[in-house]
Amino acid sequence: MMADEGHIRHKATIRAEQAGMRLDQAAAELFGDYSRARLQKWIRSGALRVDGQMRKTTHRVSGGESLALEAEPHIREDVQPQDIDLDIVFVDDDIVVLDKPAGLVVHPAAGNPDGTLQNALLHYDPRLAALPRAGIVQRLDKDTSGIMVVAHSERAHASLVRQLQAREMSRVYRAVALGELTSGGTVDAPIGRHPADRKRMAVVASGRRAVSHFRILERFPGVSYVEVSLETGRTHQIRVHMAHLGHPLVGDPVYGRSTRRRRGMPDAVFELLRPFPRQALHAVRIELVHPGSGETVAFTAPLAADFENLLAALRQVAS
Repeated sequence: MMADEGHIRHKATIRAEQAGMRLDQAAAELFGDYSRARLQKWIRSGALRVDGQMRKTTHRVSGGESLALEAEPHIREDVQPQDIDLDIVFVDDDIVVLDKPAGLVVHPAAGNPDGTLQNALLHYDPRLAALPRAGIVQRLDKDTSGIMVVAHSERAHASLVRQLQAREMSRVYRAVALGELTSGGTVDAPIGRHPADRKRMAVVASGRRAVSHFRILERFPGVSYVEVSLETGRTHQIRVHMAHLGHPLVGDPVYGRSTRRRRGMPDAVFELLRPFPRQALHAVRIELVHPGSGETVAFTAPLAADFENLLAALRQVAS
């Protein structure tokens, strides 16, 4: 539900059972369509008041107070709409599910000021300007293809952020990794900034916990086709974890250093892998609780054409 006619207006009363709670916690329960971070900003700015008075986010409520929220949606004008084709898989009032192509940056950053998914979403539906990052709550790396979900309403944004933080959103990927894995398994290794190269991530003791589960789908001479399920969602998680195992992804320019010939890798396989232009990683499935209906829903994206062609060529060589 977008802000009505450009304005956000809500009223609520602190419940007796909320007595003793922080104001931002109580507000998050009463105004569930908005994220706690958004509510905290409104409390600090005075857009959300208690009995007509400004209070701190840490203010302890007693029960019975009246909350009044009057705010303008935050419209970012530095990110402009651009007419970029999107492959929409599903859309309703709460979510937009799309199949992101490799090569599309998710949101503007240094080196990519425009031509991003965020620019495309603002053209697709200008109302998304009222949501943080046009509703983007997760991201895929520029050269990773596949399924993504975007919030299409305030309540969906709050819900999807909560699901990601609570690890309730299931995300499954397919990847082609260098080397012949002998079995599936779990990588439970913390990820943080690389100590020597701040542009890269790495497994470091000071990092945040990161857990990936993987299983082997097919083996080829010198490479493995795997499925990876994320329990957490750290930057470059699959790429870092597979490289940590000694099996970087085919085509990964950051963590693979280049496609090197492995011992026992036939010339024909090496020649297939060497020109692959990106990390061989595709988000194939996402499962979440629909913010509107409360039902569990799942969406899939077929393998990108270049990924499918790589597998077909590997199967032909291996046959």
